[in-house]
Amino acid sequence: MVRLTPRAGIDRIDGVVDGVLRVRVTAAPVDGAANAALVRLLAQALRVPPSAVRLASGASSRSKRVVVEGLAPAALTARWPGLGV
Repeated sequence: MVRLTPRAGIDRIDGVVDGVLRVRVTAAPVDGAANAALVRLLAQALRVPPSAVRLASGASSRSKRVVVEGLAPAALTARWPGLGV
């Protein structure tokens, strides 16, 4: 699970809080811009192509479920300990 904060001062991944990955993006939540920024940021952090990252649910919510194709859940928890996958 990802908690997205749009209109932040900088694009960054804050880390895991209570099993949820906290992410901030500068893009506004208009026409999917914040979601696209989230996908780009996660793809860059995980070193996968942006096409491998997609939103499974929560496109219009701050809480989102993200799927990363070709990456094992263990790789996500190794990157962000405490993440509930």
